[in-house]
Amino acid sequence: MSLDTGLAPGHRAVVEERLYGVCDYYDAESLLSDDERRVLGRLRSFLDEKARPLLAEYWERGEFPQQLAQPLADLDLMEPAELTGAGPDRSPARGIYHGFRIFELARTDASLATWYTAQAGLFRTAVRVGASAEQQAEWMPKVIDFSLKGVFSLTEPESGSDIAGGLLTTARREGDSWVLDGAKRWIGGAATADVLAVFARDVADGQVKAFLVDREADGVTLEKIHGKTALRMMQNAHTTLEGVRVPESMRLHSVNSFRDVAAMLRAMRSDVAWIAAGIQAGAFEAALRYVTERRQFGRPLGSFQLVQEKLARMLGNVTSSLSLVVRLTEQQARGIYRDQDSALAKMQTSLLMRETVALAREVVGGNGITLASDVARFHADAEAVYSYEGTHEINALIVGRALTGESAFTR
Repeated sequence: MSLDTGLAPGHRAVVEERLYGVCDYYDAESLLSDDERRVLGRLRSFLDEKARPLLAEYWERGEFPQQLAQPLADLDLMEPAELTGAGPDRSPARGIYHGFRIFELARTDASLATWYTAQAGLFRTAVRVGASAEQQAEWMPKVIDFSLKGVFSLTEPESGSDIAGGLLTTARREGDSWVLDGAKRWIGGAATADVLAVFARDVADGQVKAFLVDREADGVTLEKIHGKTALRMMQNAHTTLEGVRVPESMRLHSVNSFRDVAAMLRAMRSDVAWIAAGIQAGAFEAALRYVTERRQFGRPLGSFQLVQEKLARMLGNVTSSLSLVVRLTEQQARGIYRDQDSALAKMQTSLLMRETVALAREVVGGNGITLASDVARFHADAEAVYSYEGTHEINALIVGRALTGESAFTR
């Protein structure tokens, strides 16, 4: 699809070669290098040719298309070979590349984006922030090439938003080992991970510690969560730990309090904001395709004023969200990590996402609730993204605390 930019004809071909076209209305893609765009183009080709034809079927079945897992890992997206060796002056754009990688996955499917960021975002951050230098040297190359697959196991059955004070899983030191007891819930990808990054409260000092637990260790039980109406392809697990022994060498040595966990969450929340922006782009593009092809009353749906108004609102939401996450990423690339910044981005992009997918479903009409239209998947999956990595209310209170200097949290 071409974008009418008002440029002279000689410039039109350049615009049409953009990866993101109309959904990136202010051309944030121009911040990427040619090499980064080529890597993203490779990802898009894979998603269009191999993933997209499977999505409706596997979403309805509530199963993840495992045949995509290794090929996605083999794309070498975390630290692509052609991007290595860039100088420090490229670091802000490199962060934007990582963001657009998430954006590209999410504009195709939210479960694919969630599955990939479980490794590339959540688990990688747990190792990058929580592991000692020696542990990082051993584990990080394996995380990057997916030879060590892991998941982030923080949320519990009785504590989601309240996890800082409500974490009940315990860790007890016994010689050179630790014994873990408790339960975790909503852990995406746990059934196919090698290790679970489990956060538990040390009974000796009451502080939170973190451990890489072998998924097949004695005492570990995984149960698939059934009956979901969002992220149906993503396999979420309820995990029970009963007397699970973990060697001290598998404890993340730089995690010694919930403050260290909060540093991970601060770094990861921006990934979810990119997912929310990508979901909006996917829903908007699907709706735009539909209204230009569908005819009613003898005219294309896209020719009606009320439809065009909704399209404009959707584009405004996508543009606002993309601008927000790009600016946040630029700040983080300069080492500026503040709770309120990532909280604001996650809160606002998720709020706009909810409106965007609703408008997309609205303009597609009855077909918007069937899997024949991509809009239906985006509409349903957005509800999960709206809640995970911090609900709207929790993120709003983080921002409010920064604005007023007063905490409104009850604990």
